[in-house]
This record gives sequence, structure tokens and C-alpha cells, in this order.
Amino acid sequence: MADHMSPLDAAFLSLEDEQPEVSMAISSVAVLEGPPPGYEEFLAAIRARLPLVARYRQKARQVPLDLGPPVWVDDPGFELGYHVRRVALAPRGGDAALCDLIGDIMSQRLDRTRPLWEYWVIEGLAEGRWALVSKVHHCMVDGVSGTQLYYAIFDESPEGAGNSPDNTWAPDSEPSTLTLTADALRDLLRNPVEQARAIGRALATPRATAQRVAAAARGFLALTAALRPATSSTLTGPIGEYRRYAVARASLSDVKEVAHRAGATFNDVVLAAISGAYRSLLLQRGEEAGPHTVRSLVPVSVRAQGEEDVLENRISLMLAFLPVHVADPAERLRAVHEHLTELKASGEAQAGAAITTLAGHEPFPPVSWGMRLAAHLPQRQIVTVTTNVPGPTRPLYLLGRRALEILPYVPIASRLRTGVSIFSYCDQVTFGVTGDHVGAPEVAQLARSIEGELWELRRAYRPTRAQLRKTAKRSQARAKTKRTELHPV
Repeated sequence: MADHMSPLDAAFLSLEDEQPEVSMAISSVAVLEGPPPGYEEFLAAIRARLPLVARYRQKARQVPLDLGPPVWVDDPGFELGYHVRRVALAPRGGDAALCDLIGDIMSQRLDRTRPLWEYWVIEGLAEGRWALVSKVHHCMVDGVSGTQLYYAIFDESPEGAGNSPDNTWAPDSEPSTLTLTADALRDLLRNPVEQARAIGRALATPRATAQRVAAAARGFLALTAALRPATSSTLTGPIGEYRRYAVARASLSDVKEVAHRAGATFNDVVLAAISGAYRSLLLQRGEEAGPHTVRSLVPVSVRAQGEEDVLENRISLMLAFLPVHVADPAERLRAVHEHLTELKASGEAQAGAAITTLAGHEPFPPVSWGMRLAAHLPQRQIVTVTTNVPGPTRPLYLLGRRALEILPYVPIASRLRTGVSIFSYCDQVTFGVTGDHVGAPEVAQLARSIEGELWELRRAYRPTRAQLRKTAKRSQARAKTKRTELHPV
């Protein structure tokens, strides 16, 4: 039986259909210790894990006239070798060469007639290292479920996971276009009945339903207010099909220490650093860095506990103005913290989740037509996207080789010329900066500015000498107490 996409998953396919210059693939790049595996060795390792990721052998089929949502069906012609590519950097290729290659890879659209993923093995990194680019269409995963793919393909020890799952897959027969159309028409006829049942379940718990409606109404009002246009700047505008990419790095413990000392969250700190980087870019371009110049779409996971490995999008959003008008890094962090606290209290994310849930209960044709229309409307409310995904806290291994770092990539569309993705792995935080090749040539500068802003925040919140003396005295007192407990007088 065909597996239907959710309206949110379908929206990422629709956006790509309506904007030919856009590739809606997300990615992460694992840099591993060497030596790189041979092609056949790597192919065998991926083939052994395919039973753990059913989507890797399924392709997306769209229903004629958008009568129903796209469906996932087995690919009877699946060829693993088509999805695994191998390339080498030029001799002495450094970080910049790797980023250039990632930009080239992510500029290319995935083949919609095949399963929507690719692995790229990149050889020739410094010190004998190599990299693995995991490229997956956004209609298949979001950041959280994309991270779970690492646990399916990678191991948590250099010795590996032991026995591989049975690989006895045989594809189901692919449904014909006529069958998909008939199934969609049947679902449309059944839809009013399903809606009536949903209303009945809601009426059975009137108090809880009233509370949910009230909370959603507050969130809808907040979202409506957030849709006023941002101040015009060169950060938005027409984009082409080619991408630039750059990386910033920081210590996870350093970022957490700043958050602790500032009474803020990890997300507050990284958004404050990104705000400072955008401020520098705007001022360099001779443009206004005002309070309403940079509004960011901030994805928010709405997954219930235990749903991390469900391969679909379970996200909502907040629309946050980044305080690029604030010059002082510490004041900027306080501004981010206060603004995000207000947005969380407003219920924006819950309202966004309610909208996608409601869309799942509506007939698909009008939902689809609305998505396609929205893709062509002039978009002036959002300037960038900043997505933060927590990654594995312990080292991962592939064919006995340790992953040294993981670099994230976020796609851009709808006049957004830049986007920033944040990913934590072990004790490192990496920032992947995506830019339109023509409209945002300064991605490397943005990445360096993010690192500089984090350094400034560390300096602003580093402990004073008095605090250090106080901490030292506390540690000495604890040590003395332990000695007394072990050797009582």
C-alpha cells in the first residue's frame, strides 16, 4: 500500500516544483579520519544498512491534478550505485575547497524519478581524512529525523554493531497512475466522514478542546502580526540555482558556559552571534541595521518523545527579528533572549503546528493549490532561516573510522539569499552558512563573523578575578570536606 506524505512534506516538493531555481535538499557532511574506504567496501557497508531506512528504496509519486498528497512507493529499479558518488578534492585542497565542492553538490537537484537521496564520498582532505556528504530531500526528513539517519548508517563504536539486519527486500509492485488517481478520489469521498469523527472526538472533551482553541487563537494572532514586511535590504531578492557554502566552528562547552553566565539558552547565544554577523554584513554594505531589518524563520521541533526516528517533517516555526540594531554583544544576547521568550509565550509555534495538523484533515486539492499559489506570491516577511539541531553527544564511526566533525547545510528559497544551520556533535558546534552564489558572495565572511561574535560573547561573560577566587575557595572547601569524611578525626 502506498504511504502518503503529510501536507508539510508535500509542501517541500511543491516549493521545488514552483521555483525552478531551488533545490530543497538538506545535508550534513561528516569529516572522518582516514584512510578513506574503497568504493566497493563503502557500497557494501551501505547496502547492509538499507533495511534500516525504508525510504532509501522508495521514490515519491505525485497524484494527477493534486487530487491527493504525493505518495511513497517502492522503486522496482533501485540501483544503489546511482546514489553513491565519489569525488576527490584538488591536491592540497583545504577547508575552502571542501566548502566550494559542497556548494556545487547542493546546487544540483535530486532526480525526482528515483529515491530522493545521495551519498558523496570526498577524498583528498588534509591529513588523509575524507568526508561523507549525506544529501536528502526535505520532503523526507527534517533536521531531527535527518540526524537519526546517522544512527542507522554509523556505529557508536569502532568495532561496529555486529550482525547486520536481513537484507531480503523485494519491491512491491508500483501502482499505476490510474490506481493512484482512484485511491485519491476514494479518500476525497471519505474525507467528510473523517472530519465528522474528528469533530466528535473534540466535542467529547469540551474543556480540553476549548483550551486548545484559545491557545491556538492567541498563536494565530501572533503569527498574523509577524507577517508584516521586514525592512527592505539586499539580504533578500531573486536567487539563482547555484550556492555558496562556508563553515564556522566553536566549542560546545564555551557556548553553554556563556548561556549559563548570561541566564540564557544555547539557542539564544548562537542566534545572538548570528545577529552580530548579519549586523556587520549590513554595515559593510552601507545599509541600515534596524530592529526590523532581519526576520528569521526559526524551525521548532514538535515531535513527541520517542518520535525522533519517524522519517517525516514534524516542525513548526517562530518568526523572530534578529536584533542587528544592537551594537553591544552582551546587550544583543539579552535582546535575543527577551524576544524569544515573548515569542514562546505567544504560542506562535503551537499555532503553526495547528495549521499543519488542520491541513492534514482537509481535502488535499485546495491545500495543494494554496501551497502552489503561496510559492508565487512576493515574499517580503522573512529574510533568512536559522535552524539549530542537537546532534550526537558521543563519537560515531563508519567502517571503524571516527567522525571528527559534522557540518550542516540548510537550503534557501523564496528570495532568501542566505541561511544558517547550527549542529552540535560531541564538544563542537558547527555553523553551515548557505548563500546564493550571486546575491550573497560573503558567506565566508559571515562564517568568520559568527566565530568573532562568539569570542566577543565569551569575553563579555568571562568570570572576573573575584569570581574565579570564589570558585577556587569553594573547590578547596569541597575537597577538604571529602578528606574529613574519608579520614574522620
